[in-house]
Amino acid sequence: MALHYLGLAIAAVGIRNRAQTPFANQLSPFIGGCSTAAEMKSHPIEPTWVLSGDPQARFAAHSEAADKFASTGVWDCTAGSFRWFFGWDETVVILEGEVHVTAEDGSERTLRAGDVGYFRGGTWATWHIDNYVKKIAFIRKPLPMPLSYAFRAWAKFGPKRKGGLAA
Repeated sequence: MALHYLGLAIAAVGIRNRAQTPFANQLSPFIGGCSTAAEMKSHPIEPTWVLSGDPQARFAAHSEAADKFASTGVWDCTAGSFRWFFGWDETVVILEGEVHVTAEDGSERTLRAGDVGYFRGGTWATWHIDNYVKKIAFIRKPLPMPLSYAFRAWAKFGPKRKGGLAA
């Protein structure tokens, strides 16, 4: 019964705040663009994370969700090796070049143009770039577990919406 009330409280707060989202009317329903036209700006790698070489990274923001829990950007980097901390869940699509990735569990994979990779938030990976790599990054902040469970329950038992991946 307590979970029922928790779910109702979360839904009420969500409905109340949905109308108050300051960016709701300012965001376009669609944002498109060419990754080659993105204005790339220097985005230095934390110096203590660099293992070898002098990797030079750049980044261009593409879009951000109104709730600030998801964003998309273009990132590139020159040769070098470094550790990287993924604070948020991140899915990448490699556009150019390649990167050799070693995950925390020791698994290794080389990602090349056209490959897709997923990095769970809160984890480290070692990246080794021989020459150059360019990626699109889809970043999502994970919800705290209690909210995640409430959201899943709402999705399962709440009103059904049409749309999604098959829309």
